[in-house]
Amino acid sequence: MTSTDKAGSECGRRRGWRIAFALAAALALGAPQSAVAQFFSDRPPPIPPASVPEPPAGGAISLAPPSGPAAAPPGLPPTLIQPPVSAVTPPAVSPLPPTPAAPPQAVLALTARYGKDLPVIGNNLIWRVYTDRPDETGAFKLVREDRGATPNIVLPPGSYVVHVAHGLVSAVRPVTLKTETDRESFVLPAGGLRIEGRVGTSKIPQNQISFSIYKGSQFEAGERAPLLPNVAAGDVVLVPEGTYYIVSNYGDANSVVRSDIRVQAGKLTDVIVTHRAAVITLKLVGDKGGEALANTAWSVITPGGDVVKESIGAFPRVVLSEGEYRAIAKNEGKMFERGFNVVNGVDGEIEVIAR
Repeated sequence: MTSTDKAGSECGRRRGWRIAFALAAALALGAPQSAVAQFFSDRPPPIPPASVPEPPAGGAISLAPPSGPAAAPPGLPPTLIQPPVSAVTPPAVSPLPPTPAAPPQAVLALTARYGKDLPVIGNNLIWRVYTDRPDETGAFKLVREDRGATPNIVLPPGSYVVHVAHGLVSAVRPVTLKTETDRESFVLPAGGLRIEGRVGTSKIPQNQISFSIYKGSQFEAGERAPLLPNVAAGDVVLVPEGTYYIVSNYGDANSVVRSDIRVQAGKLTDVIVTHRAAVITLKLVGDKGGEALANTAWSVITPGGDVVKESIGAFPRVVLSEGEYRAIAKNEGKMFERGFNVVNGVDGEIEVIAR
């Protein structure tokens, strides 16, 4: 056999194997036999082989379509078998737990007035809602707190105690809430009080005067603690309507004034307290108009000998009510004194000569 014949024989053998594998694959994939026949009718006639090749080791290749699921030929992906829809069981879905119903709620709408026919109070209110029964310690538990003028407080239905404060004025009331809105209006008969001090027509500086407010009149018998101690000049305080008396202290000596006042609900009461006093500066000097001597101890006394003010310094300042006084100075074991008068509104300097 020539080399040309050998090459042709080898080429035919390879083409035959390719055709056999293609036919097996087409039949395995379910192609109709008519399509396969059409495929071969369109192909050019093969070159006649010189000899019939032997089948590969391992047995002959069957060209008949398989009766069951066929394994894919070498080099092709395996055939996927789709199970029937009825064989697929969907996963079980757990039922969602039922959503608990929200507990019923009630609305407590609150307002406060200075009087029944007066406008609603618009600021400086503190609302507190407590349980209606004390706990094991005897205290009522605070449930809500609000500082609004007209709050709407949401609470579960039930019984509560409502407390409202406006300055020194307060009111308390038990309430029972149902599912609808409960509107509660409180009456707080309070009034404003603003105080300032003067000497003649001059306003006393705020840092030199203070006020204490007492309930009732100064002429009523009995000792009372101040309702409001150390109120600054110009501040507005809220108190229940009624009668009060004011103790005004100008300086820290004997310039003290007591005044009775009347406060009305829903009104601002301005009070001017007038002092008859003056600011006096004390000096111990070697000669008239000389330098003040340091480390001097001072005592200011009344003509009857009552001590009004004691201090230490070269030139202390003291606020004194108008009247007569004596100034006593002690320096280096020696004592010097002088009498003087205080005139309302006339501030001055008192020199004591050390001789």
